[in-house]
Amino acid sequence: MKAAVYVVEQGGGWQARISLNLAVDESWWAGEAEGLVGWEGRWVDGENEAAERKGRLADRKFQQEYRVVLLSRSLPLGWAVKLAAVCKFTAPMQRWKETDWGRYAAALLKAEIKAEQAAGGSRGEGGPFEEAKVYRLPEDRGWSGYGVEGAWGNEQADGQGNVRENWQENEQVGVQASTRTKLRRNEQESLRRREMAVLAAGADRLVAALDGRSLLQGEAEALVAEQLPELGENWRAAAQLAYLQGRLRLTAAVQGPAGTARLGLRRREVPRCLRCGSVPTGRTACAACGLAGCAYCEACLALGRSRACALLLRSAPLPAVRCTAGVSPTVAARRWGLSAAQAAAAAAALGFLAEPRRRSAGPDPERFLLWAVTGAGKTEMVFPLLDAALAAGGRALIATPRRDVVLELAPRLAKAFPADVPAVLYGGSEDRLRRSRITLATTHQLLRFGQAFDLVIIDEIDAFPYHNDPMLDYAARQVCKPGGRFILLSATPPAKLQRLARSGRLAHARVPVRFHGHPLPVPRHIRMQPLYRCLRQGRLPAGLRSSLQRSLDRKAQIFLFVSRIAHIEGLLQLLRRMFPGISIEGTSSQDPDRAEKVLKFRDCTISLLVTTTILERGVTVPHSDVFILDADSGLFDEAALVQMAGRAGRSKDDPAGNVIFASAEWSRSQRAAISQIRSMNAIARRQGYLKS
Repeated sequence: MKAAVYVVEQGGGWQARISLNLAVDESWWAGEAEGLVGWEGRWVDGENEAAERKGRLADRKFQQEYRVVLLSRSLPLGWAVKLAAVCKFTAPMQRWKETDWGRYAAALLKAEIKAEQAAGGSRGEGGPFEEAKVYRLPEDRGWSGYGVEGAWGNEQADGQGNVRENWQENEQVGVQASTRTKLRRNEQESLRRREMAVLAAGADRLVAALDGRSLLQGEAEALVAEQLPELGENWRAAAQLAYLQGRLRLTAAVQGPAGTARLGLRRREVPRCLRCGSVPTGRTACAACGLAGCAYCEACLALGRSRACALLLRSAPLPAVRCTAGVSPTVAARRWGLSAAQAAAAAAALGFLAEPRRRSAGPDPERFLLWAVTGAGKTEMVFPLLDAALAAGGRALIATPRRDVVLELAPRLAKAFPADVPAVLYGGSEDRLRRSRITLATTHQLLRFGQAFDLVIIDEIDAFPYHNDPMLDYAARQVCKPGGRFILLSATPPAKLQRLARSGRLAHARVPVRFHGHPLPVPRHIRMQPLYRCLRQGRLPAGLRSSLQRSLDRKAQIFLFVSRIAHIEGLLQLLRRMFPGISIEGTSSQDPDRAEKVLKFRDCTISLLVTTTILERGVTVPHSDVFILDADSGLFDEAALVQMAGRAGRSKDDPAGNVIFASAEWSRSQRAAISQIRSMNAIARRQGYLKS
């Protein structure tokens, strides 16, 4: 899209602004918003009007005497945003003529103009600013191009800058468009002030609907159509007024320079996608802005095209609320039914939330790591944290990398917080525009929020796709309010976070025991040749076969993990020959019946399930044993092995379970996984949490 860009001088001070509707800006700077908004942006209601009247009248002359330099009525949005951001004002500018302003604006956008010419565009040096014009107000009223009468909604100007008569009544918005040339000036101003009052009410509703969101224009229009249909085509005018009030930020989705990138041995400033933080790699001719090389981001293309001329709307951030002092472990255990280990960790996290922000923390949110073993009951431990944030008047987010975990957590959260049923967000969710004080979302959905939450809880920080994805990490940091807090949940934190926790540089709490108080099953090793050789020979080693038989004899549900999808079918045929009469199935990410098979496995209709790491986490099946074939595969790191082993022993009726690592080599990842499991058991025993 395109936007106007101008600078305004009032009382000796200069400001640069972009505009989606110049008529709104004209009324704003002319003081026709008087009685609605104070000079510092204070809203004045009817009860305070008498008290404020004297001061406002005294300021009226000051508010109406101003100067505007309209640099361009129609500039590609990305150019307009950059121009408004980089303008620097000096004393000699008071004497500048229109040609001086045009040259200055062209100089500020020299890189953009050069890139456009290289892409085959026709914009020449200074061409976009040949129309720059200086207006001295109030003598030169009508700088918006709509004449003194103003224009709202669908009203348009003809080639001479006159308003085309277009009567359109809107009962909800109250914005009427007409030339009104026969009205006297005072009647015109009175009518425009009434229009501004109605528009201000629309801006209130728009800001409330966009609170905490980061939406492209198309997404914003969908929100308006669904929640604010009364605004109709006038939503841009309402957005412009909210922008002038400082309550809404209007920017280009791809903007630069906003960071640096390494190019060979040099580093230079590059544009960034403000939605996902990535460097845009694509450029294309764009009908919306007229550029031959409009940059767009390919990293978040699945969520809608983020372009240099795409309007991105964000509400102005508010500081985060601060939670009250943390509760004791006894109180947390009694209120939420937590075990002693769970309660101690929750109390430590609550204490972290109540602490004042450290000055050395920097711009990023402060973080707390909740390091809890698989099956420890992390969900129940975050209930006190959510309760504390809501009690302080804040908003909370729980984000997890996978959709199935979101769907599993949703009913549990709704039951725990019936007064604040969470908004559940994932691809295709019906809750995409619903507001709630609790939001439960997949991590990709965070790209549609901006500084919205006082408390952000990221589950499974070591899981795909969140782990090692800079885009999702950027999105997670962007959703937290200034001064907000991060709670990171993991059974297997990345090595960097483990080092920070052990060195005392990352606040954390460990939960080394499961809710039932029994130790984690320690894996045993069985030597076997690589699986592909076993399949080629048509047999499995005797030790593995006898271990599988013992699990079947005790009626255990067997997870059998393999490293490659290609091995599943051959292994199924071999197992079915070895164990006739046993229900054996296989599944993977490519299996369309995966959900149905997992359900049958939970219901014990299937006894043995051959699977890849898609079931390494988030699946709880009572009375389970775990077998990992080719455990020395490079595809199975320490975290994956710990997570897969964690499928066993989760039930209080069968807390031991069996875990088998089967491989030709005794790899470093296997040794580290067993060491981590034994270490957690030792800590739990030392702290008195184990029952046996």
